[in-house]
Amino acid sequence: MELVFDIYKIYLMQHLKIFIELTRLNKPIGYMLLFWPCSWSLAYSFSYNQNPNIFIFYLVLFFLGSVLMRSAGCIVNDIVDRNLDNQVERTKNRPIPSGKISIKKSLIYSLILCLLAFLILIQFNFLTISLGMASMIFAFSYPFMKRITYWPQLFLGLTFNWGIVMAWTAIHNDISLNILLLYLSAIFWTLGYDTIYGAQDIKDDEIIGVKSTSIKFKKNIKLFVSTSYSLMIILITFLFLKDFGINLFSSLFLIFVISLAIQLIIFDLKNPKNCLKAFKINNFSGLFLFLSILSKSF
Repeated sequence: MELVFDIYKIYLMQHLKIFIELTRLNKPIGYMLLFWPCSWSLAYSFSYNQNPNIFIFYLVLFFLGSVLMRSAGCIVNDIVDRNLDNQVERTKNRPIPSGKISIKKSLIYSLILCLLAFLILIQFNFLTISLGMASMIFAFSYPFMKRITYWPQLFLGLTFNWGIVMAWTAIHNDISLNILLLYLSAIFWTLGYDTIYGAQDIKDDEIIGVKSTSIKFKKNIKLFVSTSYSLMIILITFLFLKDFGINLFSSLFLIFVISLAIQLIIFDLKNPKNCLKAFKINNFSGLFLFLSILSKSF
């Protein structure tokens, strides 16, 4: 009996490891980049409606939703890209392209994650629920964009930052021009950081015919990324100067700007590891912008 238990335990541990690899839970940068824009919107909303209990509760819900939806999205992305991923050095050992898990079982995992995310979504008002359901169209069509356009990063920006609008409507039950400006600024942020991320795979992507802004602008990639980040900073500065005045320029906001500048210094097309290092800095960028916005409420 003990032997059977040990075998079952090993089996569970192996499948848990595969599940973690499949959903990238071992790489939190992905779900944090989905969560930070939600947190910006909630912090911005908190400056208008200072209810700490609602703020903290919604912050937790959006964090859990980000983890669940990013995990489900990774599975769908890997299913769609399985015949491409096995040709790319960085992705060929992922569970689906390497054959560690079947497509059927992967789909079941994805459906369970989506169901859990839906249970979180129904905690909000009808407008937010509707926006959340609409986001599924973006989330599950994104993997196909790299096959038809050099701008999949733009589509990712539309998808990954949708939580900004949802977080605002969850509290205010409407959509304002201000929150759309914040959404637009975050899209430029995603354009920048995902172009850096995509720079890791330019050689492989060109061989297999995958498109990206990294490939489109590879001769002027730093100019493209710096332009994207600059537009983000300009939009946020315009938005928050109007609402918060000159106090926007706190040390936290300056650290956020510096973190973007450091990425431009670090990343190098000839060194994929440096591209990944620069990309990961965005986790801190997201945190410092969140703290900067939140500080305006105190």
